[in-house]
Formats: sequence, C-alpha cells, structure tokens
Amino acid sequence: MNSNSAYASALALIDTDALDERLAAEGNPVALYKQALASGAEALAARFEEVEDGRAVVELVRGRAHLIDSLLRRIWGTYFPDEVQIALVAVGGYGRGELHPASDIDLLILLTDSAREQNQDALERFLTFLWDIGLEVGQSVRTLEECVSEADADITVATNLLEARLLTGPIDLFTAMREATGPDRLWTGDRFFRGKQQEQAERYRRFGDTAYHLEPHVKEGPGALRDVQVVFWVAKHHFGTDDVSALVECGFLTDQEFNTLMLGQAFLWRVRGALHLLTGRREDRLLFDYQRELAQQFGYTDTAKRQGVELFMQHYYRTVMELERINEMLLQFFHDAIFADSESDHGANRQLNKRFHVTNGYLAASFDGVFKRYPFALLEVFLLMQQHPELNGVHAETIRAIRSSLYLIDDDFRCDIRCTSLFQEIMRQPAGITHELRRMNRYGVLAAYLPVFGQIVGLMQHDLFHIYTVDEHTLMVVRNLRRFSVPEYAGEFPSCSHISQRLPKPELLYMAGLFHDIAKGRGGNHAELGALEVKAFCTQHRLNDYDGNLISWLVASHLVMSSTAQKQDLSDPDVIHRFAELVGDQTHLDYLYLLTVGDICGTDPKLWNAWKDTLLSDLHTKTSRALARGLTNRVNAEQHVKELQIAARALLESAGISASDIDSVWSEPDSDYFLSHTAEQIAWHTQVISKVSIDQLPLIVSRRIDATDDSEIFVFDYDRDGLFAISAIVLDYLNQNILQARLFSTRSGYSMGSYRVSGEIRNDLEKELNLTLKPRLLDPDSPLELQSRALSRTLKQFSTPTSVSYQLDEKNHRTILELVTTERRALLAMVSKIFLARYVRLQKLSVVTVGTKAEDVFFVTDFADQPLDQPAQDSLREALIKTLDKQP
Repeated sequence: MNSNSAYASALALIDTDALDERLAAEGNPVALYKQALASGAEALAARFEEVEDGRAVVELVRGRAHLIDSLLRRIWGTYFPDEVQIALVAVGGYGRGELHPASDIDLLILLTDSAREQNQDALERFLTFLWDIGLEVGQSVRTLEECVSEADADITVATNLLEARLLTGPIDLFTAMREATGPDRLWTGDRFFRGKQQEQAERYRRFGDTAYHLEPHVKEGPGALRDVQVVFWVAKHHFGTDDVSALVECGFLTDQEFNTLMLGQAFLWRVRGALHLLTGRREDRLLFDYQRELAQQFGYTDTAKRQGVELFMQHYYRTVMELERINEMLLQFFHDAIFADSESDHGANRQLNKRFHVTNGYLAASFDGVFKRYPFALLEVFLLMQQHPELNGVHAETIRAIRSSLYLIDDDFRCDIRCTSLFQEIMRQPAGITHELRRMNRYGVLAAYLPVFGQIVGLMQHDLFHIYTVDEHTLMVVRNLRRFSVPEYAGEFPSCSHISQRLPKPELLYMAGLFHDIAKGRGGNHAELGALEVKAFCTQHRLNDYDGNLISWLVASHLVMSSTAQKQDLSDPDVIHRFAELVGDQTHLDYLYLLTVGDICGTDPKLWNAWKDTLLSDLHTKTSRALARGLTNRVNAEQHVKELQIAARALLESAGISASDIDSVWSEPDSDYFLSHTAEQIAWHTQVISKVSIDQLPLIVSRRIDATDDSEIFVFDYDRDGLFAISAIVLDYLNQNILQARLFSTRSGYSMGSYRVSGEIRNDLEKELNLTLKPRLLDPDSPLELQSRALSRTLKQFSTPTSVSYQLDEKNHRTILELVTTERRALLAMVSKIFLARYVRLQKLSVVTVGTKAEDVFFVTDFADQPLDQPAQDSLREALIKTLDKQP
C-alpha cells in the first residue's frame, strides 16, 4: 500500500463531518476524540486480523500513522493559529510514517524563543489534551538552536531528526531545522556510520550477541527490526534516499535480497503488531505467555512431531538470521562506499592463494565464479579466516557469492575428499572453530554441508530448560568445549581445563558436541538417532573405526553422566562400578565428562552451579579410581568406610580430638552414614558432636562450602518423626533451597541430618537457624505452616503434570521415589508435609531441576525403616499429585 492510499484509508476511518458537528454541538472534545481514536484503531485492528499477509500489517502500521496525523492536525488547529511560529513535527518511527498499535508517538515541537514565551500555556494545554484522549506522546520542545546543539551531541537525536516529517506549521522553520541538522552540517557520513555501528554492537551485547533466546525482543534483538532500521538510517543519511529500493538500483542489494529484507520486515511487523493488539500495550518481547496464541493466529498447528508454536518460532528465528546476515553485508558495503578514499589501504591488499585475496582487511574471492570453478572453496573460506585472525571478516561481495553458490553443495561435494578434509581441518584448528562455525551457520553453508544440521536451524524447544534454539545451543556447546583448552579461560573450569590437556584428539570432542543434539525435533530418542547420524558422518569423512565409535558413543551417551550424578546415590560403590563399566576406560570418561559440562553450560549458563560441579566431579573422581583399580577389583563398602575413617581420623587428631571421643561418636551411625559423606564432612560432624552435651540438643551448625555460595547445615537431635518436614519448612522461610539432604538414625536413638543448601547468602545463617529451627524442633507438635507462594508467570506457561515412580533398593532396604513436577519455591517443604502425613521417613534426597521441571529423587522408608509397600506407595502418589497439581 502506498502512502496516498494509506492516507485515504486512514481518513475513511473517521467521519470528519460528523466529528465536527458533534464537537460544535456537544462541547466535550476529550470524549469525542477518544471515541474517534478508538473507532479508528478498532477498524485497523479488524483489517489486520482479517487479512493474513503483508498488506494487512502495512495498512495497520501506515494507516495508524495517518490516523494520528489527521487527528493531531485537527487538534493543533484548535490551539494555535496558522500564523504562529511553531511547527508540529513527527520524529523517530512516527516520522517514518510507521506506528504500531501501542507505539509511542514521538513529536518535536519546533518554535522560536518568542513563540515559546507567548504560547507556553497553549503548549501545555495541547499536550495535556493529547494525554487525556489516550495518546502516549513522547515530546520535545526545542528551538532551532537547541535542535542543532542536541543533535550534535547525541546521535539518537540526530537520527530522530533525520526522519523528521512536518505535520503542520511553518514549512520554512521546518526546512531551516532540516538543513541545520543535515548530514552535511553535523554528523558527517563516517561519524554517523561509526556511531550507528557502535550503537548496534552495544545493542547486540545487551542481548548476549544472539538473536536466539527463547523470549526474543522483536524490536531491539540482533536481526530484529532495529537491524533493518540501521540499514535504512545509514542509506538515508549517506545516500539521501527515502526509498530502500534505491539500494537495488545502486547495486547494494540484489532483487532477491531486497525481497528477503522486505518480507522479513513485514513478518516482524506482523509479530509486533499482533503483540501490541494481544497485550493492549507496547510489548515488544515475544514472551512465552503470547507465543502459543500468536502461533495459532499465524496459522501454525501441531503436527505429530512438532508443536505449532515451535514451527512459528522457527520461522521467527530463521527470519532474524536472514536479516542479521543482510545487515552485516549491507553495513560492509556502506563502509566501503563511505570510507573509499579515507581508509583505503592498498598496501594491505595481498594474495593468499589463487582463489582468495585480502582487500582492505577483508577476505575476498579473487575472481567472479571462483566457487563454480572450485566448489571446495566454499569451505576453504572459513579455514582461511581461522588461519588469518587479523582479518575483519569476509567481504560482502564474497558473502553474496557464497549465498548464491550454496546449490553447489550436493552429495558429490560432501563426499569429495578435498571437502571432507577441509571440514576436518576446520575442526582441528587451534583457534576460531566456534567463530567460523557460527559464520558458516549464518551464511547457510553449515546447513548445506550437513543437511541434518539444517533441520535444527532455528528450532526451539518450547520449555525453560533450553534458553537457546537447538542450533545456537549446539554452537554454544562447541564454544564451551573449545574454551576448556584455551589457557586464558582455565580459571572458569579448572578441572575441565586440566582434563582437556590430556585428550588425544580434541577435535573428536568438538564433533561430538556438534552432533549431540542433531536429531532433536524428530521424535524418538534423539541421542540414539544422533549416534546413527554421526556414525554416517564419520564414515563419510574417513575417520578410523576407533575415532568414529568414540564420537558415536559420546553422542549416544551424552545424557548418562548427568543423570547418574544427579539421580543416583554416588555413595553406593555399586553405582560407581556400573558407571565405570559403562565408560570402560579413562579416555571415554574424560571425553564424556567434558561433553556433559559443556552441554549443561550451553543449555543455560545459569544451570551450572557449584552443586552440579560437585556431583559431576565426584562421579568423575570416583569412576577414575574404580578404573585405576581395574573393574575386576571392585571396592566393597567395608573397605571404603575404612579408607574414609582413616582420612577423617587424621583430620580430627590434628584438631585435638581424642581417639576415645572419635570412637564414641563413630559407634553410633551405621556404614551408610560414612559412605554418604566425605572425610572432611565426617571430621566436622564428629568434632561438633563430641563437644555437645545431651541437654544442649538439638545441635544446629552450618558452614560455607569452600569456593561456592552454598552452605552445609548439620542437625544432631533426638530421633523423631517430622525432622525433615520441620527443617524443610524453616529453610524455605529463610530463603534457603535444599539441594541435597541426608538423614541417619543412630543406634542410641539420635538423628544426624546434613543439608546442602543454596539461596540467599546469610552470614548469620547459623544464628538464624538456632532462632527459628531450634524452637520448632523442641516443639515438634506445633502446626507446620507453609508460606503461600504463587507460581511465576513463566512457570504457569510450562507447568509439568506431577508423576511419581518407584523402585526398590533391595541392597539398602528402602524405596527410591522419583518425583517429576513443576519446579517452584517451597516444593520440598510441601512434599515433606505430605511425607509426614503418610508416615514416610526420608533417608536421602537429591534435587534435580530441569528448567521449570523438578525431577527430585527421594530415598524413603516407612517409620519402621522398611521399604514402602504397595498400598503406601499408592496413597503417597495420590497425595502428591493431588496437592502439587492444584497449586495456583
């Protein structure tokens, strides 16, 4: 729709004659203008929702701007006579003639000093009236001199004025402002371009340099609408064009790229317009709350393997990827045009080989048709970028040539030994692997070379566990694995950095990372399917059997170590032995450990914490010892207890604790207590127990766990029912989250409970526990009141139906209960009350949180310390589901 037709459409939304008659007759302009504004907005919204294509959103965006134009001009005329030296000017997006349903209306009131003094009251009444009728106006009131001063100091002001459009008022005043703040007066072409580049870089950093978050920002995120606007601003400032199609005529864009740019903008306009209409406010974040409804509005439906919302979001992510690429390419073209004379350094131009050379710091193809003559050069580009880190990037013309040559990457290309060798060489380079894989993904080469990777590009998993799309997550994992081997990042994961140094072939780890989630979105077991895909890749790339089997095993097993560490009892030698049998040798264990850590951190950096670090490193250490002993030389529980006691006794004796006191304390618990703690923990518990008298119980002490924000709480008391329930509720009250709990009854009727907690850091935690927990333990029959906590916005969108499963732990005479439900504050406190009411005693607990889903594992018995029988299991399951699924 062109400007004239949009304007005519906007006027048709308002019966101006009827409005004038009612204004004259009723004398209530606020109500009448409100009604006119609302009816016009409703008509535009109705057209937008009826027509499912780009025309509707253009009509919505342009039509709303013209609707506001017509109303503002009429209102202005009631406050200011024609001869007044004040101009009403639309700036910013409104100046471009673009207004989304809830966008701010940016106005400049341009005036002379004398006009300001004479019309101050009228200006205030005009602006107040706009607010009264419901227009959200962002206004500045400036003289010509103030416009010049502000624009010179602030590129944002200069950009707003670049898009200024006169609504009403003296045109000579407006023209003088445009001339005084124009490109030839204030921001020169190079200064403006650098300013916009810096703005964009800072904006990208705010969003973590990725457009692929699960709740993307439609306006400001990388590849979003602001990227399109940056292109328009630079083109308008430097080339003086208001029509982006002129970039085609100038050779900056091809027809196909222009269509991609316009279609991408129209799609994002549709999304943003729908967001504004759905929320009734200026909401530019594509939050989970709205994604499903927008997917339905846009016609996406669920399939057997994919949800409609995932298909909708994949369209979004692929759109912003294209826009980000076009933005990169155009800004480079603009850079070359703007700095053609001032920065051209012909001395820096050099030939790298017969296919590529360097021009002005960019890698460029040496002649037209280079990729057609040498198809393998489509991969060579990225290897050369790794080998020459001094380069600024790939030249825009070469990017375009790559994009237009993707059809050359076919089955013959993928089997060509030159291509397979180049890809492996890219994965073996000492630097630049992640950076170039990202570039390959952005240019479409990675998806073309690995069609299975193409299936996960822009693929989201509609949950809160994975905060990135699958392709972005995959590249984040590869980045993490690479950083383990980079000395400057050794402080982030010291154990991982140390282990990575002994890997025989680090590139095998990177390939496993590249393929570990390759089969997501297909249904079925993605680890098993991915193992088949990577096996075919290894065969195609002529890897030897050992290397291919190792990579395939890593992909198939990439979830096992995390699951074992978090859901099984690592104090049980049998658990360690079974895991050692699974990995088989130290090399497989090291590779799997690094892949597991890199995967967790690449899923969501916030998921990694000291607790997961402890669990995984504990499993790695214990498995390493089992492998060193040999799988036929299994350590038994009695032997392990002796080793722990020897180490703990040495610590206690050095602290001055007598052997008789040590023996007295250790005569109480059974071997399971010793197996469940480290020598340092045993020594600490023993020391504090040896110094307390019976009349001082309950004993409650705490300590900060070294190099973490977690704390360990130890409670020694008479053995009684409800200890865990009381402790869990009080710890929740103190904003402490239980990560692990272990409770043991002693032979003389005492209870030893240790809790690992995270949460609000309190230097006075032990004091607070003695003020709050101790009185409750002394009066266990007092009512247990939970704090009322509603589910958060995001948790409501991703609630998990509660499920309960049981296993019998015959060796330890207990029941293993796995609870899967929606993660929330006070969850363990709620569960503990249910346990108490059903006569269930907790022995051990391990907390596993997967995004919004809790997968907690409880080792429980009845009050007679026996496994739960079937009726007890059924009753407990019913109570847990009923209570947890009804939470608000």
